[in-house]
Amino acid sequence: MNRIIIHGRLTRDPEMKTGASGVEFCKFTVAVDRKLNKDKMKDKQADFFDCTAFGKTGAAINAFVKKGREIIVEGRMESSTSEKDGQKRTFWGITVDTFDFCGSKGDAPAAASEESAPTPVDVDVPF
Repeated sequence: MNRIIIHGRLTRDPEMKTGASGVEFCKFTVAVDRKLNKDKMKDKQADFFDCTAFGKTGAAINAFVKKGREIIVEGRMESSTSEKDGQKRTFWGITVDTFDFCGSKGDAPAAASEESAPTPVDVDVPF
């Protein structure tokens, strides 16, 4: 079984792309805190996961999740290899199957909340 679930924050805004076959996908990176105990001091480090979401899932992430926002991602780990200057390199990433929003509404970037705020209208009401 190849399943992974991570909970972290986006390191940058998601980016929509279109593949050679015309399939749309969204690429983003999630930072996940990792606590370390060294000499009884609690230190934090972060692990960074490159993620790819296809279709409607990718479109939803691109539309509603921005840099700094918390997200829970579930998917599968996949590797790819490439060769540069005679050296073979392996890259690991997560292909996203599902995701959930998390964190508070105050977590959302200011620009997104300003856009979605209703504009007050001054109208005379007859009652």
